[in-house]
Amino acid sequence: MREVALDIPAGEVTAIIGESGSGKTTLAMAMLNAVQPPGRIVSGSVKYGKVGDILAMDGRQLRLVRGDHVSMMFQTAQNSLNPLKRVGSQVLDLARSHGRKDTKAVLREASDLCAQMSLNADRVLTSYQHELSGGMRQRVGIMLALVLQPAVVLLDEPTTALDVLSQSEVLQILRNLQRARRFSAVLITHDMGVVAELADRVAVMYAGQVVERGRTQQVLIDPMHPYTRALIASIPRLTGDPAEARALPGLPPALTTIPRQGCVFRARCSYHPSIADTEVPVLQDMGDGHWVACHLAGHLDDRST
Repeated sequence: MREVALDIPAGEVTAIIGESGSGKTTLAMAMLNAVQPPGRIVSGSVKYGKVGDILAMDGRQLRLVRGDHVSMMFQTAQNSLNPLKRVGSQVLDLARSHGRKDTKAVLREASDLCAQMSLNADRVLTSYQHELSGGMRQRVGIMLALVLQPAVVLLDEPTTALDVLSQSEVLQILRNLQRARRFSAVLITHDMGVVAELADRVAVMYAGQVVERGRTQQVLIDPMHPYTRALIASIPRLTGDPAEARALPGLPPALTTIPRQGCVFRARCSYHPSIADTEVPVLQDMGDGHWVACHLAGHLDDRST
């Protein structure tokens, strides 16, 4: 990733969208200062309110910040649950590791969150993960991410691997909890439908860079980057001509093949102006906080595809 700059407004949901391999999860891990070797963060800062720069913290400071101030719900809930411990024991471990002396209060908070998600708290907290369905595990993941009442929650593909009905339920739960608790959320997804339903703002990533960002309605109704337009055009339609959904040709570049000069999207761009071969487009404000990194920003409709 390079030159990624994002503000996460308090009490809002900011979505990060892009194809697999675009850098979404890597960005989220960088926000937690948790990028795994051989990856490393060579420059930049990640600042959370009064907590300070997370990238400057040592292991003990990071352990206290993660969970208390910022938490993460991982893509597959079972990967973040201990298969050898009951869910309630994991809640207690989380409370103790963050110095919470009143562990009963944390358990009550966990029970309350379970109830808000239509889960039987007595059953869930005394169960092992293999005794829960996929949708229940996903909701347990939400509970663990929220039980210490963090100000910022990172949600990595929260509906992946769920059936359509379970996806709808989880999205409704997340929407209700976020509105009730007013935490800031970073939603990582490749699903434009999820963005439209949950997000206040959206950042579109390609090859480790943010190529467009703004309020969700701005970006979805008036996309100004060719990549954003291609993502929207690829969404399958329930009505009308199925051929209207057009697959985006080619594949995102691997980390070793990302161009060092010019526009990173030019190889797949249907516009591809000559300037894109040599000059890197910079994010520019197109008005009302709608930022786009494209040489043709504001003029795509003037060009033939």
